[in-house]
Amino acid sequence: MINYIVKKIDRKLANKIQIKNHYLHTKASCSHSFGLYDNEEIIGVILFGNPTAPTTLYICGEKNKKNVIELTRLWIKDDTPKNTESYFISRAMKYIEKPIVVSFADPEANHTGIIYQACSFLYLGKSERKGRVIAIKNNNIHNKTLWAEYKTAERIREVFGADNVFYKKYTPKHRYVFINRHKKQRDIFLNSLIYEIQCYPKGSVFD
Repeated sequence: MINYIVKKIDRKLANKIQIKNHYLHTKASCSHSFGLYDNEEIIGVILFGNPTAPTTLYICGEKNKKNVIELTRLWIKDDTPKNTESYFISRAMKYIEKPIVVSFADPEANHTGIIYQACSFLYLGKSERKGRVIAIKNNNIHNKTLWAEYKTAERIREVFGADNVFYKKYTPKHRYVFINRHKKQRDIFLNSLIYEIQCYPKGSVFD
């Protein structure tokens, strides 16, 4: 049985903790933030922020754009019990007033969104973004981390060597949505979705 406590915490503190521990090590959009407490110790943080991408903002049509919020970061300390992630997400979302919660799982980090599936999020396929992103040969540093740390492509080339820097095709992310309302209202938002609900993608149990 999980006995952790979920509490609202300061947004700056939440970002500080996730920047240190999350694999991206970058600041995230945050309008609501929560900590997972083991007694007095924060062993996890979850951040929700206002989306800016039109495809996320209008996920239930333009008329519902003010009802959308994005789960922008989730970090939980290693070696916590099974189902801690879903426990944390489900309890944090009880504090979220907006009915449409969107989140993404990053295949580049070997994530398919198993924790969202465990929380009964709906799967809406992969994001549409196209183009290329900067990368380093024989190095798994995420492109977001590179830009946050070094700011310019010129600086990235200086640090890693021009011959080691290249551009690769962007990997679309898995897109999930949760309608945070009772059945009657839930059906209204479901009928407004601009994407088709799909079967869950397969992934690691450690996703």
